[in-house]
Amino acid sequence: MSFETALTGLNAASADLDVTGNNVANSATTGFKSSRAEFADIYALSNVGTAQTSIGQGVRLAAVTQQFTQGQFDFTGNTLDLAVNGTGFFALNANGTTAYSRNGAFQLDRDGFIVDADGHRLNGYQAGSNGAISGALGDLQVNIGNVAPQATANIGLSANLDARAATIPTAFDAADPATYNFSTSTTVYDAQGKDHFATLYFQKQSDNVWDIYADGDDGTGAKDPATVTFDSRGEFVSATGATTYSFNYAGAGTSNISVDYSSLTQYGSVFDVKELSQDGFSTGQFTNLGVEDDGRLLARFTNGQSQTLGQIALSRFPSPQSLQQIGDTHWAETFASGAPVTAAPGSSGVGTIQGGALEKSNVNLTEQLVHMITAQRNFQANSQMISTQDQITQSILNIR
Repeated sequence: MSFETALTGLNAASADLDVTGNNVANSATTGFKSSRAEFADIYALSNVGTAQTSIGQGVRLAAVTQQFTQGQFDFTGNTLDLAVNGTGFFALNANGTTAYSRNGAFQLDRDGFIVDADGHRLNGYQAGSNGAISGALGDLQVNIGNVAPQATANIGLSANLDARAATIPTAFDAADPATYNFSTSTTVYDAQGKDHFATLYFQKQSDNVWDIYADGDDGTGAKDPATVTFDSRGEFVSATGATTYSFNYAGAGTSNISVDYSSLTQYGSVFDVKELSQDGFSTGQFTNLGVEDDGRLLARFTNGQSQTLGQIALSRFPSPQSLQQIGDTHWAETFASGAPVTAAPGSSGVGTIQGGALEKSNVNLTEQLVHMITAQRNFQANSQMISTQDQITQSILNIR
């Protein structure tokens, strides 16, 4: 019986070496998860159980389990190199079936789909034209075309008007600096994305009361003023009159631009523009793609704008060790793994995404080499057991 027992030991040690060899071979494979050979002893059983004097019959390979510990990150700087920090998996459309992977080396194909090296499409939530993320899961496609211009509709102004300024009783004339106290300008855009100057002129009418004129370089001159009132402490009270101005730009039609004067103050200090902003922009060409920690894909354009194109989805499993390996660092769902929980990164325990990085193999080479030596010693010991049993058998045969 020792022959058979030692033979099971040889088979077990050989399987252990095979698993270790596979781990070592994939120590540089992106997203690879190491495996561990698990063994169980063998006993002869009968209808009445196992006798106390029974001797084991060896060992068998019980399972080869995946170890889904976190691998280190390799920062590559490539936008579509993605690493999962947590327990989630990328969900991929593998020719109509869903595969799961930790290998985040993605790229864009000719149709704008985000794919891995095998052409499998990354799943996620597509964004609408307004940047809102939809709830429908599907293949992520990136639109790398130009972004349309947006006409300026609002101007935000934060400034201090010097309370010490003199009142100007004369009629306003943009060409005559003597008819206004201060002015400031900003760039605005018409419906075609052409840029124009919009200038605001501040004329003090009386204590705590200012008229503010707007000129949008459309050739029609300054518009009727807004009248802004302050209290005795120099705080904004109200803005009446024309706070929305209409400018007629050739070929682009009418632009109605509202100015928010509520952040104005009138203190006894110099005229100071703290912020002058507007919400329009010209057309822009696609420059690059960015990925946020929550998986949102942001396209950036030459006009300084960014647009949300979609959001990557991650999936986690109740028992990831029960996933079926299908090669190319891909796994498939099984009954034992449980159904996946699919959600946006940062929610439902799926983890977050690190852009510009790849997850290295979680194989510890030093540990594997030590394990290889142990398995080799186990193999040698079982071989010696067979040799010893052979000598004993030969001695018995030589008895006369």
